[in-house]
Amino acid sequence: MTLNAGVTGYGSVTGSDSAPLLVPQPQALPQWLPLTKEELEVAAGGAGWRRARRYLVLLFWLTWLAMLTTAIAVVVKSPRPVEPPLKWWQKTLFYRLERDVRTEMQGLASGGAEALSEHLQYLRSLGIGALILEGQFEKKASYLSLNGTGERFGPQIDDLMICVKANFKVLLDVCDLDLMGPQNAEKTSNLSATEHYALRFWLEQGVAGFVICDTDAAYSEQTLLGWNDVFKEFSSADNERIVVLKETKDVSPPLKFFSHINFTLVDTFMRSILPSSQHLLSETEVADAIETHLQTTEDDIWLSWTVGGKASHHLKKLLLVLVMTLPGSPVVWLDEDINQVQNRSLNIGSLHGDPNETSVIHTDEWKKHSASALFTTLSHTRAREEALLFGSFTFLPFNSSNSSLPFRPSPPILAYLRSWGCVHFLVVINIGSKPNALGPAWAGHLPKVGVFVANTGMARLGSTTLDTLELRPHEAILIKLFEAGSYS
Repeated sequence: MTLNAGVTGYGSVTGSDSAPLLVPQPQALPQWLPLTKEELEVAAGGAGWRRARRYLVLLFWLTWLAMLTTAIAVVVKSPRPVEPPLKWWQKTLFYRLERDVRTEMQGLASGGAEALSEHLQYLRSLGIGALILEGQFEKKASYLSLNGTGERFGPQIDDLMICVKANFKVLLDVCDLDLMGPQNAEKTSNLSATEHYALRFWLEQGVAGFVICDTDAAYSEQTLLGWNDVFKEFSSADNERIVVLKETKDVSPPLKFFSHINFTLVDTFMRSILPSSQHLLSETEVADAIETHLQTTEDDIWLSWTVGGKASHHLKKLLLVLVMTLPGSPVVWLDEDINQVQNRSLNIGSLHGDPNETSVIHTDEWKKHSASALFTTLSHTRAREEALLFGSFTFLPFNSSNSSLPFRPSPPILAYLRSWGCVHFLVVINIGSKPNALGPAWAGHLPKVGVFVANTGMARLGSTTLDTLELRPHEAILIKLFEAGSYS
């Protein structure tokens, strides 16, 4: 018998003993399913989630309250200027109205009252709020020697009533007048009956105050105390009656001079920028006078600035910018470029067919427009800007681009700053007849970027930088500076 009989191959399995190989079946992966509504409500309602939500909400509100508290603390603790209360005469623009103006208007129109009313409307449009009537009385007579009806002063009362009806504050200039009369040569502590009656008479007519000189006999403590008692009877919170002291001396006395006179009895001191002179002051004389005033600060009294002395026509607009931007109340004038009376005279000449007058009108039209625009811009800017009304004053030393020279340019460039909070107004004045540029190192602490507000030629617009600013001859510029991140 063969050992391998019936075997087809080595190791092969045949017959019923053969079976298929086992192959593992692939198992299905677990499929993720979102929680159902019921499962979600069960999970969210757990204690852990509730605590987490409470902590998150509490953290949100604590963060919000911390930010709010920090903001309030920053606002409260930040230094901010407190706006001082100003009287009407500290905010008002004064205008000196001479008697010759009314006489000229009477010659131009058939009705003097109508012409004066029209002129007052023009002054109101320029931003003027108070009038100082000058030359209303004869200096050789006592204006206080009134009769019972005041008939001696009919024209003066008519002018006064027209100004009062036009909503102007009216002050009477009584400088160099005999206020006391011979009967008051020996002054007593009280006002005489005549003087008391005269003050009441004019105050009842609507006079808001009087202008006296520092050389008048009325400038004494006894007289001012008597006037003050009368003023209290006619004064109210928004309509105080005031006394303006006109300084006639070129050199202002120091404040210690007023120690024996209570200068609180005088509301404002009218001071001239230029000294009195019979001739036109030179550019150097004008610069020296201006620089003297800029370097002298008096915080205890309220000043009213006027031009005073004589200067060339080229410096009139420059002086106007100076008067309107110095601390105090401006006492302004109108020259022939913006004076309505002068313009009406020219218009009448053109209507009569005078070719010379007509050519002058067309030639000077741009001058009148720029002068009127300058005055109106300065007036309205001062009325709405706290920095120009009651802001601080800082005189700035100037270093020109020619500062390498061993001497200072003559006349020098003058500049000062009016500030309130983060708002700064820079005034730069070039009195000389040559252009000058600001040096790159000049006033390095000031913001370098600003915008032109006004200038003597009203030909500068838009923004500027101090490093590239060049002043033209006889030019004054008013610039509003902007600090970084400030949009005031």
